[in-house]
Order: sequence, then structure tokens, then C-alpha cells
Amino acid sequence: MTLREARYSGEEFARRGQEIYEQQIHPVLRAEDADKFVALDIESGDYEIDREDYTATERLLHRRPEAQIWLVRVGQPAAYRIGALPA
Repeated sequence: MTLREARYSGEEFARRGQEIYEQQIHPVLRAEDADKFVALDIESGDYEIDREDYTATERLLHRRPEAQIWLVRVGQPAAYRIGALPA
């Protein structure tokens, strides 16, 4: 496994990822994309969508081996939830 070096601060990484998602990807999503994962490269804007986060990420890395990946789950505020669901 290749270790990728982060080239941006956490804030810049998140800002770029969210900006690309909202401006370029979100407008072209379809209803059937709900709950899928979007793996996007914050440098090129290239992305992959899949029900499995691993599959989306691996397909993107196959095309862009040096990708700086921001992961989003369509229709959710975050890609993952930590902790129990509210009662």
C-alpha cells in the first residue's frame, strides 16, 4: 500500500472538497445516487460514485494514483456516522 502525503491543511482540504462537490458534482447527481459514496480528487475534480466507498476510491486511484481524495455520501451531512443513533 502506498502512503500518500497530504498537500493541504485540514481546513483547505475540506474547503476544496466541499466546494468541488457542491459546484460540480451535486448538480449532476440523480435520485438513484442517494446514499452512494462520491470519491473526488480535490486537485483535478475527477470523481467516482459507487454504493461502496472502497470501490469508488479504488476506481479513482486507478485513474489518479496521486489523488487527494475527499469522500462524500450523497444526501448525508457526512460520509460516516460515529456513535449510536438518537432514540
